[in-house]
Amino acid sequence: MRSDVLLAILGMALVTYLCRAGGYALLRVVRPPPFIDAMLRHLPGPIFAAYVTLALSRTGLPGLFGAAAVVLVQWRTGNLSASILAGVATVWLFGLLAGA
Repeated sequence: MRSDVLLAILGMALVTYLCRAGGYALLRVVRPPPFIDAMLRHLPGPIFAAYVTLALSRTGLPGLFGAAAVVLVQWRTGNLSASILAGVATVWLFGLLAGA
């Protein structure tokens, strides 16, 4: 690996760590108002939805069927591994059938 690439990766890892550690240190000293506290607790869901929406918009119909399979299996079983497996298998089968 090139030294400049390794240096960039290590730099990004350090900055990411410092941002997370700084946030924990700040929230240990200062209590945010209830509104900010509620917003911070609910923030991961919308961020994840934004990533998933972008990915689904680029995969087309196979991705939508895969997402539907994930939601259905997760809803019925509550098993994250099974739902991921169902989504991947659905996309794979869709591609297999569309290619034939």
